[in-house]
Amino acid sequence: MRKWIRYTLYLFVLIGVSGVIAGSYEDFFSAIRHDNDRMVRALLNRGFDPNTLAPNGEPGLILAIRESSFKVVGTLLETAVTKVEVRTANDESALMLAALKGYLPVCKALIAHDADVNKPGWTPLHYASTGGHATVVQLLLDSHAYIDASSPNGSTPLMMAAMYGSVDVVRLLLDAGADPLIKNSIGLTAVDFAAQVQRDDVVAVITTAMRSKAKD
Repeated sequence: MRKWIRYTLYLFVLIGVSGVIAGSYEDFFSAIRHDNDRMVRALLNRGFDPNTLAPNGEPGLILAIRESSFKVVGTLLETAVTKVEVRTANDESALMLAALKGYLPVCKALIAHDADVNKPGWTPLHYASTGGHATVVQLLLDSHAYIDASSPNGSTPLMMAAMYGSVDVVRLLLDAGADPLIKNSIGLTAVDFAAQVQRDDVVAVITTAMRSKAKD
């Protein structure tokens, strides 16, 4: 009889704990989406793991950046156990996503918390160049980003800027030493990228750099 009573009590406790955990889980990701840093902080103070994965498999820090929940990003980065160098299923890091969106303060904070500026494959500099965010590009270069980083298909940040970014970022990369003569895995250079989308101003800028490079 006593064993049955003890078992019943354990069962009730287990059910209660499970309910609290489930509630905290839902509250955590809801708070992230609404940029409710107070709720996030309260949950963390109660021992909730900031690295818990959302239903889509992404950690809270990634979700906070996607949702532009800047207060929550700050709160998560203040928490020592938050993993900054996390990846999505597509191998995108928190810094890459922030760079793509041009979130300069977030990029600075991530780098200050030892986010990797350089990584194999696509890099934060590729993403910042694609988004056309000159200030983020400059930040990454100042943080020792490899300027001619090669993606899995051999594309460089300059190539991405040539097709998707701004002419200012193209000029910035070239002035910083990006090599306009590099070819990707199918033999295309940055000027070919620009020509494909009829960006005549970018073609002119890169062509001038290519001529200068060829003379050296």
